[in-house]
Amino acid sequence: MTFKGIKSVFFLGIGGIGMSALARWFQQEGYAVAGYDKTPSPLTDALESEGMQVIFSDDVDSVPSQFRSTPKEVLVVWTPAIPKDSILLHFFQQGFQIKKRAKVLGMITKDQYTIAVAGTHGKTSTSSLIAHLLKSAGKPVTAFLGGITQNYNSNLILSGKSKEAVVVVEADEFDRSFLHLHPNEAVLTSADPDHLDIYGDEQTILEGFRQFLSLVDKKGKIYIQSHAHYRLGNQVNALASLREYGLRSDGIHAENIIAKPNSFVFDYIGKKNQIKGLELSIPGFHNVENALAAIAIALNHGVSEVQVREGIKTFLGVKRRFEIHSSIPGKIFIDDYAHHPEEIKACLSSVRAMYPSRRMTVIFQPHLFSRTRDFAPGFSESLSLADEVVLLPIYPARELPMEGVTSDMLLAGIQADKKACLEKPEVLNFLETSQPEVLVTLGAGDIDRLVPGIAAWNQSRPNPTHS
Repeated sequence: MTFKGIKSVFFLGIGGIGMSALARWFQQEGYAVAGYDKTPSPLTDALESEGMQVIFSDDVDSVPSQFRSTPKEVLVVWTPAIPKDSILLHFFQQGFQIKKRAKVLGMITKDQYTIAVAGTHGKTSTSSLIAHLLKSAGKPVTAFLGGITQNYNSNLILSGKSKEAVVVVEADEFDRSFLHLHPNEAVLTSADPDHLDIYGDEQTILEGFRQFLSLVDKKGKIYIQSHAHYRLGNQVNALASLREYGLRSDGIHAENIIAKPNSFVFDYIGKKNQIKGLELSIPGFHNVENALAAIAIALNHGVSEVQVREGIKTFLGVKRRFEIHSSIPGKIFIDDYAHHPEEIKACLSSVRAMYPSRRMTVIFQPHLFSRTRDFAPGFSESLSLADEVVLLPIYPARELPMEGVTSDMLLAGIQADKKACLEKPEVLNFLETSQPEVLVTLGAGDIDRLVPGIAAWNQSRPNPTHS
């Protein structure tokens, strides 16, 4: 890793979850850090409170002089979400050192022992749990995460200056970013088709995951979820030492799973270890599966079974990953980042197992026009697990609207008692009328901006007279 001559780092898209973790790392390392983003957010507010200057004007004159006057001393980090004809153009024209976020993360991890977690879903929860199991057991660990952990209230976990620190990092398949990493160990949580706007078709994204796994050190280990293993085929078997895991895998698996209102209890069954009666404080069958990989890695790094048991119990999860805002009977409220049909299916199946006799209401904001178009039948099928479904307008993110692609195209295929499309300002009035027993909000866009208001409304309404 070398950033020779660099004194300042400017982030284009600093409010992104991955970018902000890098910004925090550079600040902790003693660099001056600032950045640009399109709009303020709770994350940019947090960065500003930590001493970073954030601008929201796509104007070079708004950039602090320290970050635009000495190109040789400034590193500019950008994400593909920032258009090349934006403020970024100035830095290109003036000869600044400009690197994508993925490249910078690869530079940081190159000379350190790295555990990289990939997959179209599950990587944030899995990487966060790996980091927590290691840290809570006293192991030096640095983690770059794709969500805000509840235990550490950050997307960055630091080990101090220990040269023995293990780096845990999310390996993002978007824009093939994960191919810049240098993993000693890897986890592949899932390999379902996604980001077809980048890869074009299902086979190409599968090949992308194979390429990522081929980067793993030959002396390292690969932990691969059983369905992902099936999808990638036997080609991956010739790579680093491979271990399969899954709820029903013949390899590492779980037994005696019990779904409770605020936790899941299960037995971990590995090749050499069996740990009975583990209590995972974040519910969900998918979270039990994520925990299997995390436990296997922790054991491999010398974490004891007693420490695993304690770490699993004390892990509070990640914000917006099956986050329970209320567990009061009759007014349950769960918020989740799910934005892919398989993620929605995993989330709602777990909610149904936790509250089998309760009426479930789901509010979903689709993310990206291309994803909505490509997986419309899958979205309709997974949302049919709910009794009542409300669809918000599609969150465009980096895309322009596509003709004929709207949330309405999902309605016909949803098999629910009630279903409707609403605008965001209509949500609280809808809830007042509906009075849901179990409410689930889903999506990766700006639906999170509605969550505090929904939580406040839910808390203020009277508790049901019967449970």
